[in-house]
Amino acid sequence: MSNLASRAGFATKLGGLLAAAGSAVGLGNIWRFPTQAGQNGGSAFLLVYLVIIFLFGIPLLISEFAIGRHAKANVGNAYTVLAPKTPWKLIGFASVLVAAVILCYYNVVVAWVLFYLQEAAAGSFVTLGKAVVQGNEGAFADNFVNFITNPWKPLVYLLIVLALIHSVIVCGVEKGIERLSKFLMPMLFVLLILLVIFASTMDGASKAYSFLFDFDIDKVTPDVCLSALGQCFYSFSIGMGIVTYASYFRRDVNLNRTALSVGILDTLVAIMAGLVIFPAVFSVAGSEPSAGASLVFISLPRVFNTSLETVPFLNWLIPTVFYFVLLVAALTSAIFLHEVATAFVSERLKIKRTHAATCVTVWSLVIGIAASLSMGPWDEYKIFGRNFFDFLDYFTSQIILPLTGMGAALFVGWKMTTYQLWYELTSRGSFKFLWLRPFLFLVRFVIPALIVVIMVTQLFEIKLSEVIESVKLFIDNAGK
Repeated sequence: MSNLASRAGFATKLGGLLAAAGSAVGLGNIWRFPTQAGQNGGSAFLLVYLVIIFLFGIPLLISEFAIGRHAKANVGNAYTVLAPKTPWKLIGFASVLVAAVILCYYNVVVAWVLFYLQEAAAGSFVTLGKAVVQGNEGAFADNFVNFITNPWKPLVYLLIVLALIHSVIVCGVEKGIERLSKFLMPMLFVLLILLVIFASTMDGASKAYSFLFDFDIDKVTPDVCLSALGQCFYSFSIGMGIVTYASYFRRDVNLNRTALSVGILDTLVAIMAGLVIFPAVFSVAGSEPSAGASLVFISLPRVFNTSLETVPFLNWLIPTVFYFVLLVAALTSAIFLHEVATAFVSERLKIKRTHAATCVTVWSLVIGIAASLSMGPWDEYKIFGRNFFDFLDYFTSQIILPLTGMGAALFVGWKMTTYQLWYELTSRGSFKFLWLRPFLFLVRFVIPALIVVIMVTQLFEIKLSEVIESVKLFIDNAGK
C-alpha cells in the first residue's frame, strides 16, 4: 500500500461520483457521440453502444477503480505500488503521459468552445446568418477557419481556459475538484434537459427520434459495432488516468455501483446531446446528421440560426445555452486530465501541489500554443505528414491510449490476486459482487482482444466489413 497516510480524497460519495462522471462527460459525449451516431445509422449505433457499455466500458471502469483505490496512489505510481520492480509500472507512466499530452491539445478545443460561447452570447450567429442570406454560403465555415488559423486570438482564449482550470486544481481535490463537480454536473443535466424539451418542439423532432430510436437490427454492421466500441473507449476516459480519481474514493464507496452510475450518466448525456442536435439538424433542409467534426463549429451555428430566425430571443438564448453546456462538459474533462498530471508530479517529486499544478499548467500552455499555431501559421510544419495538433491526437488516441487501456485490463485480470479484487469490489465484504468469474473472463480475454481490434483497424484504416467480406470470399474460393 501507498505510504501517503494523509493523502487527499473526496469528502463524500456523491462528490466522488460527480467528479468521476465529470471526468468522463466531455466533448466526446456532446460532440463525438452525435457525430458517430450520425455517420453510423443513428439507432443501429445506439443499440450497439448500449450493449458495449455493459460488456466493455463498465468492466474497464471497474478495473481502473479497483487499481486506484487499492493502491491509494496516482496512476503513475499505482502500478509500482501494487507490482513493485516489474514492467507493469510502464502502464502507469504511459497513462500520465497520455493524459498530459491530451490535456495540451484538448485545451485548444476547449478554447474554441469558449470562443463560440462568446460568439453566441454576442449574437454573432445572427450576423453570419444574414451574410448567408446575402449570398455568402461559406460565412459560418469562414468564421471558424478564420478563428482557428488566427495567430493570436485562439491563444487568448487558451490562456483564459488554462487560468480557469489552474484555479480549480490549486484549490485541491475536496475544495476544488469535488466542490466544482457538485455545482457544474447538476447544472449541466438541468440545462441539457431544458434543451431537450425545447428541441422536442422543433419541426425535425419526430424525424430525429425515428433516426435515434427506431431500432433496426439489419442496420447493425461490423463497422457500426467497431465505431460504437471506439466511442465507448474514448467517452469513458479509459486509459487516461481515472485510476487517480479512484484513489481519492472513500473506503465505503461501492465501486461497482459507482462505475455503473458513471456509465449511465455518461451515456445519458450523450443521448440527450443527440436529442438536442438531431432535431435541429433535421429541421433545416440540406443539413445532415453525419456532418462530422464540423458539426459543432460550422453546421450547428447555422442550423440554430436558420431554425430559430423567426424568434429573435430564442435565436440568441438556445445557442448560448448549448455552448455553455458544451464548455462545462469540456472543462470537467480538462480538469480531470490536469489533475492526473498534477497528482503524479506532486507525489512523485514530493513537491507542493501548487508548484506541481504550475508546472503542468506551464507545460500545457507551451505545448498548447504550438498545437494551436499548427492549425494556422505553423501548418506547414509536419510530423509524419500531420500538423502538430493532429500528430498529438494520433499519437495519443490511436497508439498510447489503447495500450494503457489494455494494460489496465490485463493487470486486473492476471496480476491482481482474487483476494485483492474481492477486497476492493466488495469493500471488504460490505457489498456483494456476484459476477467475479464473468468479469475476469472479460478483462482477461474479451476486452484485450477488442482493444487490439480497435487499435489495428484505426492504425491501418481498415474497414472491418471489408475484411469479413474478403475472408468469406477466400473461404468460398478455397471450397471450390
